[in-house]
Amino acid sequence: MSTPWTRRSVRRPLAARVAAPREPADPARIGRRVVRRRATGMSAADVASALDDARFDARQDSRYEHLADNERGRAELAEWERLGQLLADAGPDAVYDPDADDVVQAELAVDAAAAAAREAELREAARIAARADEFQALRELGTLEQIEPRTGDEAVRDELTRRAGGYVQADVDGWLAHALAAHLGHYRDPAAREEAADLLTPPVLAHAALLAELARLVPGADVDQLAFAARLATTEPEAAGALAAFLTRARP
Repeated sequence: MSTPWTRRSVRRPLAARVAAPREPADPARIGRRVVRRRATGMSAADVASALDDARFDARQDSRYEHLADNERGRAELAEWERLGQLLADAGPDAVYDPDADDVVQAELAVDAAAAAAREAELREAARIAARADEFQALRELGTLEQIEPRTGDEAVRDELTRRAGGYVQADVDGWLAHALAAHLGHYRDPAAREEAADLLTPPVLAHAALLAELARLVPGADVDQLAFAARLATTEPEAAGALAAFLTRARP
């Protein structure tokens, strides 16, 4: 079974490469890091002296309206207070070591996990952009139907639609519907077909369901005979889905 394809003759520009977003500045976070760097190797007495200075600066800032809401200053003061208490609990000969600070180590673990998640998102975005470029090239050659879908191609469909300014990519939708109906590519896995219900649009799902039933009823139907399925699913997806469900009653 096959489905109608639309040859693209107009070249679309390739997507811009994915750039890593810059992390917004966090004044409180900067303040805590500055305090920890300064405090490394300090004794309890040294930290107490630095805390006195921070309290003095806070009192001075409170006198000026433009400094009264100094987020970094408040964070530095709170951090000096925390480190002072930490060293007081650690004993008279203790010095501050960020490597032995449970709070610091917990923050570093969270940062590492967040960085790994951002890196994974960037890799996935780059993969989607590259796959979308591949789709565009295949469409220009009129050979999109010769490849099978892979895991994540539903997101590639969305990327192509975004590039087109929201216009439905009829050829890609038809290709995915055919693959889903015929269990091609990653749709050989029942779990992938089930997941597709949450990733593809109702017209694509209705088209796939209708194609599957028509292929069962009329094996070997050619492209021209099945063109109506795409039109019906696009204009009346609920009706196409209902028709597919009705046709299942004709199973032997």
